[in-house]
Amino acid sequence: MNKLQSGKEEIIYLLTKAIEKYTLDTGQEIIQNTNRKNYETLAITLSDISNSLAENAHTWGTDGYTVDVQNLNKKYPYRKYDITGGQIKDALIGIVSNPRPFLIDACYVYLFGVGRKLFEKNPLDENLLEKTTQQKNQNQLLENEHKLLNNQINLLVTDNKRNKRKFQIAFAAFCFSLIVAIGLGFVFFNKYNEWVSIKGDMNILPYKPTKAEIDSLEGIWLCYTGSPQARISDPLRYHKVVPNLIEIKYKNGFFTFNRYGASFDHIGYMQFESPGIISVYSRIKNNTNKTESPRHSLLNLNTNHTNLTAISASWNFDIGTNNKIIGIREVFIKLGKNGAIEEIINEIENASCQCKIIRWHQNKHSVKTFYLKNELLDSLHLPAIQSLINEQSILLAAPQDGLLITADTLRR
Repeated sequence: MNKLQSGKEEIIYLLTKAIEKYTLDTGQEIIQNTNRKNYETLAITLSDISNSLAENAHTWGTDGYTVDVQNLNKKYPYRKYDITGGQIKDALIGIVSNPRPFLIDACYVYLFGVGRKLFEKNPLDENLLEKTTQQKNQNQLLENEHKLLNNQINLLVTDNKRNKRKFQIAFAAFCFSLIVAIGLGFVFFNKYNEWVSIKGDMNILPYKPTKAEIDSLEGIWLCYTGSPQARISDPLRYHKVVPNLIEIKYKNGFFTFNRYGASFDHIGYMQFESPGIISVYSRIKNNTNKTESPRHSLLNLNTNHTNLTAISASWNFDIGTNNKIIGIREVFIKLGKNGAIEEIINEIENASCQCKIIRWHQNKHSVKTFYLKNELLDSLHLPAIQSLINEQSILLAAPQDGLLITADTLRR
């Protein structure tokens, strides 16, 4: 007598064939995944058979089932032999070792018109017969090969997805980088054109100085100015001058400088307009970064004189509304190069001289000290520059009698 398979192998084969038959008969595809709702229509069809097993025991060759009279008052899925979509799902994926007998018989009846017991006497499908040892071994080999092939396919699919994902990410990154690069290039192009326009319109860096010209301007300078002579708040302003110490450094085609004065400091920059001709732009150094009392000067290096003169549009640096624009001549004297500048403040020496003290550290053992304060022109004992920065060297923006004090004014 033929012996049928049992357990999970049998029910998996039966359910697989049942799904094929149901799809063929109804045209309704059953998606085989872990969603139990997908199997519910097949479960209802099989349940109608399983609840009729007792009544059709003689025809289908089944036994062990009793008629449940209460089934007449119940509907799916509350009848005694009802099959659920979850039961089909679990059995189909192989986690049920001992499936319910009524599920097995229902599948046999659905597929072959007889129950399992009668089917075994006359098997209509050899695939349901128990395999011999040799067949089992062959099937096991085939199954192992199938699993290996599936694993290889899955690995290839996974690698393909991973590579595709990497390509998508790389392509997206490339596109993003390209967009950013184009955007930055557009911004740079606009900024460059804007800078070229500004540079041309404002005559910025029109001339590139030579190394000799850089050496001639870079360094430590002393500058005398007679602006105190136009300071209304000082009644003793006659012939007063003030020395400033200037530290000039070269930077990318132009020069920056710090100018130390008796009362306040200036910062600014210089540039060569042409060989030997320097434009000087400065403002008062403050803590707000706002431009306060801007001044512009022209300095000519094309001379053999030690005392170089500059013509400046400047201020008298008086208080409030008395701070007026003036034209003035200044005298520049170059002292040397290199070293470090030290500004001395809040020391007893400052109070003693009532001035600002600047120390120029030329090297480890050489220090030169400057006392910056408003002083009388005649006290300088420098005849070569006294005539350059007297009251005749100052031009008022608006003429005003009595603002510039002269010797005649003092005699009167």
